[in-house]
Amino acid sequence: MAKDKVFLYDTTLRDGSQSRSISFSLEDKLNILRKLDDMGFDYVEGGWPNPTHELDRLFFEEAARMDLKHARPAAFGSTRRPGIKASEDGLLQALVDAKSPVITIFGKTWDLHVTKVIRTTLEENLAMITDSVAFLKDNCGEVMYDAEHFFDGWKNNRDYSLKTLEAAVKGGADWLILCDTNGGMMPDETAAITEEVCKAFDVKIGIHGHNDTACAVANSLVSVQAGARQVQGTINGFGERCGNTDLTAVIPGLELKYGYETIGKKRVSQLVSLSRYVDEVANQHANPRRPYVGAYAFAHKAGAHIDGVLKEPTSFEHMPPETVGNARSFTLSDQAGGSLIVSKIAKYFPNVDKKDPLVRALLVKVKEMEAEGYQFEAGEGSFRLLVEKELGRYTEPFSCEGFRVYEEQSAVRTKELSAEATIKVICKGEEFHTAAEGDGPVNAMDNAIRKALTNFYPGLSTMGLVDYKVLVINGADGTSAKVRVIIESADEEESWGTVGVSTNIIEASWIALVDALNYKLLKDGLA
Repeated sequence: MAKDKVFLYDTTLRDGSQSRSISFSLEDKLNILRKLDDMGFDYVEGGWPNPTHELDRLFFEEAARMDLKHARPAAFGSTRRPGIKASEDGLLQALVDAKSPVITIFGKTWDLHVTKVIRTTLEENLAMITDSVAFLKDNCGEVMYDAEHFFDGWKNNRDYSLKTLEAAVKGGADWLILCDTNGGMMPDETAAITEEVCKAFDVKIGIHGHNDTACAVANSLVSVQAGARQVQGTINGFGERCGNTDLTAVIPGLELKYGYETIGKKRVSQLVSLSRYVDEVANQHANPRRPYVGAYAFAHKAGAHIDGVLKEPTSFEHMPPETVGNARSFTLSDQAGGSLIVSKIAKYFPNVDKKDPLVRALLVKVKEMEAEGYQFEAGEGSFRLLVEKELGRYTEPFSCEGFRVYEEQSAVRTKELSAEATIKVICKGEEFHTAAEGDGPVNAMDNAIRKALTNFYPGLSTMGLVDYKVLVINGADGTSAKVRVIIESADEEESWGTVGVSTNIIEASWIALVDALNYKLLKDGLA
């Protein structure tokens, strides 16, 4: 292991989903796994695949079929229960059955938890740790031991906390992860304790922080300086209570400030895109004040600041914004975001020139749409269509002349609402007026438009809608607020997102739905 390599362990799919208002579908979790794999993350914790967590069990089944290049999925669980053998513990067996290349289990390090929470003896707790790790190590390639409440345990009973780590090492743990589970540690004491542990054990050490004192990122950075070589956290700091260590801040801190190797500088320049993508999938409003990746991270309003930045960027910026994929912006200026948008265009047109009049027109269009509420990080399909249209490379394969949607409920209260959509479409010079029912208005519209188009484009029958999300853009406007609809579609080859914005949720859904169909035809060479 290279001295300057720090391994990244993402737990957005488990710890992140414990955040209030966040709930991931199976497709959400798989999409985030793909994204993190593309970004070069080392480990992605997928959840706790026990008999009551069917979603997590399915996640590991699907993850095993994926062709991952970097990320190793990790299944999460706990040590065996007191008084039984590890091989007889159903929860441990469920971890083995998940067939994940990595298993992470937590155990009690704080003697208070041993005697007051799980109510067993200190000796039995040590046996539980050793037995569980050994059982899993016999059935899995890599086992990590999360020392839960490690720092609180250390401060309460240093000798016993060290014995719990020794028990994990005795069982064959590949990593010892020091957890600040209550999130109450400060950087100076975190660094000192981590350094002692690193000197005491010839095993790789990691850090898992929570942000209850707003120190999770700082604690992670100083732990690495003290010898830790793995950082656990979540994208955008999602997590229970005040959240977990925000990896979008840790990564540039390690890579750009301290010179450690994490995902490489090229991928660090995609952090803004990653942050926005996870926000969209999690259906969360992006925090514009996030360090490094927030929309305001390199925004300038004060006149003296703007003057200084225009003359010498380093005068008011701690680093070039493009190194993390962000862009400098000025309030009441049209200069914000240009480089970021051009970099997105370059994905499809490598030789794009920012000075090209067509590109300039596209930049203006994108900024207008973003001002209306559009965000394209989870809507790459819509962004690709927009680029093609604005650069004059796209011919509409069909046009929609209008649609009507209505729902009806029978007099019997137990009956569900039925939805029906009628749509008028012109395709290849012919006009079609079709109607179809559905489980809801979006499904009805989807069924109706496909009914009109599949005779001309049979390939549309191979795609399906796999996810649907609605985000209120400005809740202060109440029921008249704009909403952003994200539709995730997929065929046998890939999945793509499309986006629609309107004060009318049906219209926003329609925009995203039509984009989904158009993108399918574009990628099939039919548009």
